[in-house]
Amino acid sequence: MARIKEMLAARGLGEAEVRLDVFQRLDEDRRKLLAEVESLNHKRNLASHQIARLKKEGKNAAEQIAEMKAVGESIKELSAELKRVEQGITPILYLLPNIPDSTVTLGNGPEDNPKIRSWGEVRVFDFQPKPHWELGESLGIFDFTRAAKIAGARFPLLVGLGALMERALINFMIDIHTEAGKYKEVYPPFMVNPDSMTGTGQLPKFAQELFHMADDDLYLIPTAEVPVTNMHREEILSADDLPLNYVAFTPCFRREAGSYGKDTRGLIRQHQFNKVELVKFARAEDSYAELEKLTQDAEEVLKRLELPYRVVSLCSADLGFAAAKTYDLEVWFPSQGVHREISSCSNFEDFQARRARIRYKVKGEKGTKLVHTINGSGLAVGRTMAAILENYQLEDGSVEVPPALRPYMKDIDKIQKA
Repeated sequence: MARIKEMLAARGLGEAEVRLDVFQRLDEDRRKLLAEVESLNHKRNLASHQIARLKKEGKNAAEQIAEMKAVGESIKELSAELKRVEQGITPILYLLPNIPDSTVTLGNGPEDNPKIRSWGEVRVFDFQPKPHWELGESLGIFDFTRAAKIAGARFPLLVGLGALMERALINFMIDIHTEAGKYKEVYPPFMVNPDSMTGTGQLPKFAQELFHMADDDLYLIPTAEVPVTNMHREEILSADDLPLNYVAFTPCFRREAGSYGKDTRGLIRQHQFNKVELVKFARAEDSYAELEKLTQDAEEVLKRLELPYRVVSLCSADLGFAAAKTYDLEVWFPSQGVHREISSCSNFEDFQARRARIRYKVKGEKGTKLVHTINGSGLAVGRTMAAILENYQLEDGSVEVPPALRPYMKDIDKIQKA
């Protein structure tokens, strides 16, 4: 418990926020009740054997039967109390974040995130680079005005070559990740049930961030991580089949509550956006090596598009709720002279597997183990388009198409005003 308190403090959480005092009291009650129930069950088993022996010998067992009946009533009462206590513990456990890995830097925010590596040369412009939303609207490939008429603020409407580039990027990313059978492509549902959201950690913590269809009790997915991870919910996998590597394209839906006024222009922070997601299921001892591989796989997309980026390791206070360790890929945006996150690659260790009951069995060993889940964006499609527009823009307002993407865009090499 001392380490848990220490790590929660490192994540910027106080005991009052996670009710550790209530958890400790309830856990003590649970352990005591379990011990009492187990003791009474043992007593009832002994009485059952004694009754069977007495009956076999033709003797009166009325006293033992009455005693066993009383024990049974006590077990029933204690079991009901145990269930009540466990129902009090579960909501607290569901609100506890993951514990940071020992390699995670203890810090207070983004300024404490260590820079791991960088790639590519930042282009020096001989003119003032425009932000991607100005470029997109002037080229006629974005139409945020009509998008707002259709659905409201912060929804995209891509037109002409904008729509083509979106589709091209999706296919480009999927092809990279499925090369040589590295990842198996899946096309999952875009709506999931509450058990799926709970399994990956979105519920109950982030209920306000989700789009919920109350009549059907279904949720629009915030990321493909949710349906893909839940493909194996309540399953026992074979250790010989691990790691399992999946890639999926899906639209993603997020309320982005509380983010108004922050990165809300253009394609950076939308209520609906497309993303290609990488998901891995690994043995516990292999999961950090698989995190490194997955991160490099996401980086490969940026390298082929020749977009300058850096990799940072999130410090303890900056980690997501379910993550034990996260690398963020941050691509360069010249209009503002800053790096912006385009992918988060995380190892959740057994955090999600415990909630979703995903285990694996090693041949020849007794029992099962919890898998470790790893995932990351490979990449966020809208943010990738935004990065291309800004980094490949020309002084006349046109935008070059990255050479690697041209075969996916009918060999078009430049987007310019019609």
